[in-house]
Amino acid sequence: MCDYFNFPGKGRVADPDEFPVDWHPHRGMDILSYLRTGVGRHADSLGNREEYETPGMQWMSVGSGVYHAEGGGTPEGVSQQGFQIWLNVPVERKMDDPSYGTEPPSSIPQHQVAAGAHARLLAGPMGDRSGAFKTKADVQVIDFDLEPGAALSHTIPEGLDCCLLYVYEGTAEVNLEAVAAQHVVVFDAGSDEERGFSLTATTAVSAILFAGKRLKEPIAWHGPIVMNTQDEITETFRELQSGDFPPVRVNWDYKHIANKPNSS
Repeated sequence: MCDYFNFPGKGRVADPDEFPVDWHPHRGMDILSYLRTGVGRHADSLGNREEYETPGMQWMSVGSGVYHAEGGGTPEGVSQQGFQIWLNVPVERKMDDPSYGTEPPSSIPQHQVAAGAHARLLAGPMGDRSGAFKTKADVQVIDFDLEPGAALSHTIPEGLDCCLLYVYEGTAEVNLEAVAAQHVVVFDAGSDEERGFSLTATTAVSAILFAGKRLKEPIAWHGPIVMNTQDEITETFRELQSGDFPPVRVNWDYKHIANKPNSS
């Protein structure tokens, strides 16, 4: 799942325990908050409290479960543009211990891939590099920016049989077919021989590529919980109601930063 947003910031939140996106649970997925502009702000049940500059990102492989909250770092009137991305994970990794990372601009640099065309690798392989978002499933996520008239070609890694390109700003041609802003191109990535596509900017263009390997597993989904069976969803809600969720967490009240041991 991918949610694109672009809106002016409402101002920095003064209270360190207040977040516009309030505390909520997740289980059984990988999550990426990728901001192109604005200031990222995050808290979670592992005890993390961070702000990050942009373009930057915060990611979690939530595994057996986390509570987290976010937002409130962007000054009033400053544009906040980015993506919230949810990725499913294989059944055998659903209940892994959660892991976390915050990536500043230096961790996700742009690289020129053609004249007037740049790519920011977020996840998966690209040449001899690997993206900073450490996912449980095999994926490739790349954010492209092209100047008017620029063109690039890209080859999807072998084995990734599900692929789409979201043109979120500007107009372009993909494989010589016109694509308007806010439109998605879905590729047939099932062939081992035909793995490439071309992207040509009619205007200045920004587009993000999502490629992955189909898990071919059942999905049971309720809000921010993504599992494989309805029984697993029911068990998660039992844990939420009993206070046993998340099973891996810090041993202090993480919703109030003043309670953090050795907190100044």
